[in-house]
Amino acid sequence: MNLLDFFISPAYAQAAAEPNPWQPLIMLGLFFVVFWFFLIRPQMKRAKEHRELVSKLAKGDEVIAAGGIAGRIDDLSESFVTLEIAEGVKVKVQRGAVQTVLPKGTLKSA
Repeated sequence: MNLLDFFISPAYAQAAAEPNPWQPLIMLGLFFVVFWFFLIRPQMKRAKEHRELVSKLAKGDEVIAAGGIAGRIDDLSESFVTLEIAEGVKVKVQRGAVQTVLPKGTLKSA
């Protein structure tokens, strides 16, 4: 008996167990399912909601665009939106830059 056996128990050889060939595939599948439900699926849901929001834009809607620009939609085209951000001041932004549609009358009260 060695002095180290007092602190650390000796490891005895065991019969070599045959590794399960399905274990790596099961773990890979489990990781994919976890990533799907916690990362991919919510991102796809947000993207779908944003596409619907952008497709339903109409003239006169009050919106907030990227960068916090708030304005009223003055003109719509296939890929651009013209926002009136102040009396006589118009800015053209991409449709995808519109982040939120505000309730009517929000800009007048602010």
